[in-house]
Amino acid sequence: MPRWLPRALVLALTLYACFQLGSWAFHQLIGLLLNILLAFFLALAIEPAVGRMAARGMRRGVATFLVFSGVLLAGAGFVAMLGSMLAGQIVDMVENFPQYLDSLINWTNQHFHTELSRLEVQDSLLRSDWLQKYVQNSASGVLDVSTTLLGGMFKLLTIFLFAFYFAADGPRLRRGLCSVLPPARQKEVLRAWEIAVDKTGGYLYSRGLMALVSGVAHFVLFEILGVPYAPALGVWVGLVSQFIPTIGTYLAGALPMLIAFTVDPWYAVWVLVFVVVYQQVENYVLQPKLTSRTVDIHPAVAFGSVIAGTALLGAVGALIAIPAVATLQAFLGAYVKRYDVTEDPRVHGHRGQGEAVLARLQKALHARKEAAGEAGSEG
Repeated sequence: MPRWLPRALVLALTLYACFQLGSWAFHQLIGLLLNILLAFFLALAIEPAVGRMAARGMRRGVATFLVFSGVLLAGAGFVAMLGSMLAGQIVDMVENFPQYLDSLINWTNQHFHTELSRLEVQDSLLRSDWLQKYVQNSASGVLDVSTTLLGGMFKLLTIFLFAFYFAADGPRLRRGLCSVLPPARQKEVLRAWEIAVDKTGGYLYSRGLMALVSGVAHFVLFEILGVPYAPALGVWVGLVSQFIPTIGTYLAGALPMLIAFTVDPWYAVWVLVFVVVYQQVENYVLQPKLTSRTVDIHPAVAFGSVIAGTALLGAVGALIAIPAVATLQAFLGAYVKRYDVTEDPRVHGHRGQGEAVLARLQKALHARKEAAGEAGSEG
């Protein structure tokens, strides 16, 4: 047996053990790494506000604390407003449930020629097996819901804590990163950092504008229809539809439809039609203009990046996909050499004119070759 074979086997086993250990550690820490990544993008988003306050003489720690306090107060106000709206609506629905049930029974008896009564329906519901199973599952799931809420609060606290340190110690973090790089690389890292700040802030700015427009538009509709809690529902639709990726539009429209249904079932249909129509207007009119001015990324690229981010990192990937792709696109654009575009009509989509120009060029070249051949034969 060669002398190097035992050492090679030991080295291969050691590398395999290190790979397995690294893979195990990565899977154990994937949640923490995603929270840190989300906190980093959150710190990039508030960096412009913190930087302006620090430029006026305020300490970065105090400026970061004020910005985060404003964000937390706004979030707490939104949750409190939404909670009071839901609580009031649930109380109204419980109080008016007999009336809803009577109207439904009367409609069923008129259209299907039945003889149902409220007592029979209530008795059948109370004695049904699925209701008893639902109550049992709900009682056993209270602990799971509490555990999920506590876990979500802990993750949120972790994200805000890391984001606070990233924003407050931003200059120190950049100096520490640049201290291990040569001067040429330092400039590239600082440039990429500034691009990331601009693109992330621009993305949130565009989302905020679209949330404002969406909230106002839906608030006007709810006021016209007489749907209760119109201001709160407008805020709900604006924020949820813009800041929850992929399914935000459906979540935003479900609650107003449910509340409108308690007023008049046709109002729920009108709300659904308006949500669908407004979503199309937003996708093809508002979002391309705002995105091109603030994030400078094609709508198709933005849509593809959200799908890819969701496939890779879930909801976190969908949330940070657009600013990440915009940052990468802007950073790579500085290193891609661009040339002047030819004046060929086919560039603008005029295929017929382009083919005619090409035919004239080919004819001219053919005539030149024939003239050259005749001159050579004469010589």
